[in-house]
Amino acid sequence: MRDALLILLAGLAASAAGLWAWRHLHYRSYWLLVGFPLMAVTIWATWRKVALGCGLTKKRQRWWFTTVPGAIASTGIVRVRRRFQRVAVDTKPFMWLPRPTRHGWRVTVHTLEGQIPADYAQAAERLAHSWGVHAVRVSSPGPGRVVLASTVRDPLVRLDHLPAAGELLTVNVGRLETGGLWTIDFRIVPHWINAGATQSGKSNLANALLVGLAPQPVALVGIDLKGGVEFTPYAPRLSALATTRAESVTLLDDLTAVMVDRMGMCRTAGARNIWQLPPGVRPLPVVVLVDELAELYLMADKSEKDEIAHISTVLLRIAQLGRAFGIYLFLSGQRIGSDLGPGVTALRAQCSGRICHRVNDPETATMTLGDLDPAALVSARAIPAETPGVAIVASQDGQWYRARSFHVSEQTAEHTARHWSQLTPAWAEIAQPGRATSLDKAELSDLLFA
Repeated sequence: MRDALLILLAGLAASAAGLWAWRHLHYRSYWLLVGFPLMAVTIWATWRKVALGCGLTKKRQRWWFTTVPGAIASTGIVRVRRRFQRVAVDTKPFMWLPRPTRHGWRVTVHTLEGQIPADYAQAAERLAHSWGVHAVRVSSPGPGRVVLASTVRDPLVRLDHLPAAGELLTVNVGRLETGGLWTIDFRIVPHWINAGATQSGKSNLANALLVGLAPQPVALVGIDLKGGVEFTPYAPRLSALATTRAESVTLLDDLTAVMVDRMGMCRTAGARNIWQLPPGVRPLPVVVLVDELAELYLMADKSEKDEIAHISTVLLRIAQLGRAFGIYLFLSGQRIGSDLGPGVTALRAQCSGRICHRVNDPETATMTLGDLDPAALVSARAIPAETPGVAIVASQDGQWYRARSFHVSEQTAEHTARHWSQLTPAWAEIAQPGRATSLDKAELSDLLFA
């Protein structure tokens, strides 16, 4: 008997060790074959209690039947004096079968009468704690349905190097908290604001973006008001670089002239944007990288007022009109607040892409995310200092996510800039005035219908 018990204990210990090794050596197969089935059973078995505890149930009248007249119903309130009695009971929302994902699971729930997706979003943190998972996110694919997407463990703790994107103006810069790729696509979201305090990962994200765009046929333009210390090492891949406010004024005026010239080209060809032009005459897209945006708006004395007003107007015009003509903005800064002037607020309204790293003041988080989803502000203020690169992203699908950019060192970015320097177009060629008038309308028409 004792030998049999020892054999049983040894078998259990060996099984536990094997499961531990399986989980750490190949977590994906362990999750699909062992972890998820156990989790799915737990979700189904506890859904009624969890929904009741999270306030997602509704009182409904039901006929109560008892074989013992005078017994107390399950609510503890109504005393049954007949065998049939209508009582109010808690009804849970109907839940479909959970489906596994790479980092967790997702399940569709049918809402009860009077419920909206916001009710489930407010209970998301309670749901995560009830089921012992890292996070639960809520989305609504249609009326009367919500999808609960769970991540069992934080996929942002450790990031592998992500593959390069193959499409033009698209860069994979990191991962979302759902485990999916964090993609910046300028064709879909043309202008971005990237806010973050020192050592929050803001510059690392700019490095990742530059590394992704360097192999692509695009013109990169830099405005670095730190005296050029951030973007000068990447000068081999930059068509133009402004390091002072005066140089920024000249560069922005050139960008405006390029935009007006491309307007004429599209008008001559009968196209609404440069992407409707034939590849032979389509101009290169231009991505403008701005570091320390606030420096463009800070005023030391009244003599700078006209210059700042000019910069604000030109930058706003580019944000309003540049998308159709292949000019895109990526604006970074430590401090982005309404105290910088109405120009910043108007510019913010034109930038639908929002990225907020850890910030030192609530005003910057509010300026970056507040008009999109106030619930994201709580997550933005909760980013710890020891997790650089983690940010709250207002994604192109209309929702916000926690995300983290993969680490790109300065040496890697400098090497990439030098390696792809042969793709750098000369700024004089891009900013050449009158390029649209140099092409005859009949010639453009022939190219369009060729």
